[in-house]
Amino acid sequence: MNISIESEIGRLEGVIIHTPGKEVENMTPQNAERALYSDILNLSVAQHQYSQFLGVLNKLTNTFELKDLLVDVLKNEKAKIHLLNNMCFREGNQYLKQELVKLTPNELGTLLIEGVPVKKNNLTSFLSNERYTLQPLHNLFFTRDSSISIHNTAVIGKFANRVRERESKIMEAVFRFHPQFKNNILDPHKSESINHDKITVEGGDIIVARDDIILIGIGMRTTSYGVDFIIDHLKQSKIKKHIIIQELPKNIESFIHLDMVFTFLDVDKCMVYKPVVIDQYNLRTVHIEIDNGEVVRIEEERNILEALNKLGLELSPIFCGGNTDEWVQEREQWHSGANFFAFSPGKIMGYGRNSYTIEELNKNGFEIIEANDVLNAKTHPDNFSKCVIMIEGDELARGGGGCRCMTMPIKRKSIDI
Repeated sequence: MNISIESEIGRLEGVIIHTPGKEVENMTPQNAERALYSDILNLSVAQHQYSQFLGVLNKLTNTFELKDLLVDVLKNEKAKIHLLNNMCFREGNQYLKQELVKLTPNELGTLLIEGVPVKKNNLTSFLSNERYTLQPLHNLFFTRDSSISIHNTAVIGKFANRVRERESKIMEAVFRFHPQFKNNILDPHKSESINHDKITVEGGDIIVARDDIILIGIGMRTTSYGVDFIIDHLKQSKIKKHIIIQELPKNIESFIHLDMVFTFLDVDKCMVYKPVVIDQYNLRTVHIEIDNGEVVRIEEERNILEALNKLGLELSPIFCGGNTDEWVQEREQWHSGANFFAFSPGKIMGYGRNSYTIEELNKNGFEIIEANDVLNAKTHPDNFSKCVIMIEGDELARGGGGCRCMTMPIKRKSIDI
């Protein structure tokens, strides 16, 4: 399956996901902040809700479990050595390689995700408060961030926080070695820029609006240097491209990515967290035009919607939390109320707990569907022109992401926008 992503809303044909496992439970309140969580999750509840989410996806498209892909890759000795060299060097645990290389693909894949426990075989390790030599990947079920599909290229994420770095190494190995995929790979870890250390790029900040338009958020997770890295890549095609940059607040964790305040719903509709995207004029929106391999224009715009409108992409905003009460808007955005995932034009998935946002969608023509009704074959999204499937996400939302965060699309049908 070749990567092909030219929009956010084309009919989904393939997506990489990861079902949360013990790595989510291998956390305590003391280390939750280091793991980038504001709370610890109840694994059994999170898995129940995720199974509902995954069950719906399985009825709609081809899903690829990241752990299964990883285990397949680890059956290739060259790929296994490549990943271990990469990972152990970056995490400063080269001595672990000799031990890990002897494991079966399934054993190794499990440890790389769930963590490698500390062996209490000397005084230092005995006295250490650390439980793991390699930390569990608590955030792995948010597959959106570790790689990004842009057109026919898999862009490997370069995380702002090193605690997530192994996720990008795993995804890079999958795209490089798995026989299922034939892809171009762009890896910012291999950048030769003098600003290499300042480059960070995370998938939640990148939205492919149209084949010639890409939206990128900059803030807590993606830097301007990361955007410059992507610009340098896009210059190589010689085809005209527009990049719309949106500054995000840098001091509130619910605004970590652009897709927490803005997502596409249909060819002419988007979900917007109004206080950040429209009302905050101190947050700059910048339009960069690339043509024939050069940046030919760079200027500020009033906001994302006006910038897109000038490019012929007219969107009607639907407001997260409704349009009347800022407190409600703030509460629902905190629980990923703007983070919807489109699996087809006008057909989306999101957390049902955000009732005011769901009501606003309904007012704008989206039929409300319970996830269990899809799973039990009582109804199907194909029966509606526009719909929103409600996922039970109370526990999942506490991890800090929504349905878009939990998906890494690799192929969508092309559509005219």
